[in-house]
Amino acid sequence: MAPTSFYWWGKETHRGTPVVVKMENPNNWSMVEIESPTEDDFLHKGRGRNKNAKQLTWVLLLKAHRAAGCLTSIASATLSIATAVRRRLSSGRTDTDIDNERPMRTSTRFYSCIKVFLWVSVVLLGFEVAAYYKGWHFEAPDLHLQYLYTLTNPFAFTGLFNSIYSKWVSIRVEYLAPPLQFLANTCIYLFLIQSLDRLVLCLGCFWIRFKKIKPVAKQILPDVESGDDDGSFPMVLVQIPMCNEKEVYQQSIGAVCNLEWPKSRILIQVLDDSDDPTTQMLIKEEVDKWREDGVNIIYRHRVNREGYKAGNLKSAMNCSYVKDYEFVVIFDADFQPTPDFLTKTVPHFKDNEELGLVQARWSFVNKDENLLTRLQHVNLAFHFEVEQQVNGTFLNFFGFNGTAGVWRIKALEDSGGWLERTTVEDMDIAVRAHLHGWKMIFLNDVECQCELPESYEAYRKQQHRWHSGPMQLFRLCLPDIIKSKIGIWKKFNLIFLFFLLRKLILPFYSFTLFCIILPMTMFIPEATLPAWVVCYIPATMSFLNILPSPKSFPFLVPYLLFENTMSVTKFNAMISGLFQLGSAYEWVVTKKSGRSSSGDLAAEAEESPPEVLQEERKAMKKKKKKKHNRMYKKELMLAFLLLTASCRSLLSAQGIHFYFLLFQGLSFLLVGLDLIGEQVE
Repeated sequence: MAPTSFYWWGKETHRGTPVVVKMENPNNWSMVEIESPTEDDFLHKGRGRNKNAKQLTWVLLLKAHRAAGCLTSIASATLSIATAVRRRLSSGRTDTDIDNERPMRTSTRFYSCIKVFLWVSVVLLGFEVAAYYKGWHFEAPDLHLQYLYTLTNPFAFTGLFNSIYSKWVSIRVEYLAPPLQFLANTCIYLFLIQSLDRLVLCLGCFWIRFKKIKPVAKQILPDVESGDDDGSFPMVLVQIPMCNEKEVYQQSIGAVCNLEWPKSRILIQVLDDSDDPTTQMLIKEEVDKWREDGVNIIYRHRVNREGYKAGNLKSAMNCSYVKDYEFVVIFDADFQPTPDFLTKTVPHFKDNEELGLVQARWSFVNKDENLLTRLQHVNLAFHFEVEQQVNGTFLNFFGFNGTAGVWRIKALEDSGGWLERTTVEDMDIAVRAHLHGWKMIFLNDVECQCELPESYEAYRKQQHRWHSGPMQLFRLCLPDIIKSKIGIWKKFNLIFLFFLLRKLILPFYSFTLFCIILPMTMFIPEATLPAWVVCYIPATMSFLNILPSPKSFPFLVPYLLFENTMSVTKFNAMISGLFQLGSAYEWVVTKKSGRSSSGDLAAEAEESPPEVLQEERKAMKKKKKKKHNRMYKKELMLAFLLLTASCRSLLSAQGIHFYFLLFQGLSFLLVGLDLIGEQVE
């Protein structure tokens, strides 16, 4: 509808309050008062009432139209969700189905424990409801001493049910509540310590912004295009490790080949671990195309994918020509550095012989693709803006992110090079470099585009690797940390803050406190969790987490609920890594969609590939495996457990606990039905 204005006023004398109602569309209207009522308006109040009624009618009609539009949107969304749920249930696909992967024993045991908790809670809920209608009302969770005396009196109750329930309450009070309360208090203390750590990091970030602290390079490189003084440009080796990533290989190779650096001072290695012959041929064809354009680029392929990414990088560093290079830059297959990436990062090494690593920030081309990518963006924005920047500024140490970083090759060799002992080779080399005295800086103003996982399945596997690997590494490097010559404060930071608090304690208390202890306190009300633990502190921490991405404030509550939901995967991964269980060594390449390639490769799209290549691409599309949304059993079981506990909380009139359990249970239900990420029709 075209913008329309409705004016009500007299030609000679104003009646009532003249306004303008502007409507661009049914959902965007405004009413502006032209001038305030005059004394004449009040004298002619009776005659002006009719025109004011017209104004009010228009406003009410507009509001009614807007409300109807909202109801229609809600009905449409509900219908689409119901259709998706029906499709999931009819397909019957779950995360334990055999789909080119075997379910691990640890996951099966973990799922069995959750299922036992669920069935016990369902039985207890029925028991508690029956007791409620028998007159057992616990408005307050704590039992008074007088009531405890009554419970111990065998003649105080009549009837079999009352006797059984009184015995059950006595068992709760004497045997179950004390250990549960002790575990709850322990988790609360850990929660407060972790919250304090998060607050200190945020204050550090505020101080950096307030003082405008940032690393400054001591060297200014000449213009690359001028070709003058190429000797001032150090020799740089660029590595692009990839494995079966046919959706994104073009964009990463194209972006790296366009880096601004003298061609005689740079070598690009495409390190292909793909086991698909078609993908290998496509990548090799892309490399040959750029080589013909004059780019110094080579293609390397390993027959044996031993050691995964670490093994690939280690193999490439063993080439004889690597000794001619001073720095090595790593980009994963979905990363697209800007042309000036090297000119912004490499100069920081000038006259700073202790500097071993320069890490750039990630930016995301698909952060607004769906709810899952938006929530991931909140987490990663805090990670880079706060954690990496604060640790890099005040400690000169942080975990290498595995890509978009520049290493001094001497630092890599001095630290022992790439090792295949864990699934987090990036964190491994960063810790060893720190123990050998090398410093690191983080550049928050240098960004490198990449892609976020758009499906829950891909994100879940990525998080499993990211949270099991640090625990593997902690077991392996703890003796080295203790024996190292670094200061006591640096040892404390590595052991307690870096590993224990942020990698072990965080997933432990997040899952245990909010997914196990909280629902258990509903059935054992003698053990309590204060409202500030359930609501106020988590909300405050989520608010701090979302500060680096202010546009995500509308997703504050979904972010809080989703983080607790992901604690199941993170807790399971942490246990697997800590005790070296089977799934800890599982390496799955995060699936990419290649959305970021659409804009960057527009020019290349105009060129037709060779006929043979076109036929191979068609064959590859035919072989492409069909995607499916799955149901996740652990998440579904926990959803029903929390919803059961929320029903029990109603009997105790615990409002905050009820709403938290209800919405957290619904969050688990949505994730368990795979309704949060990419939806496959």
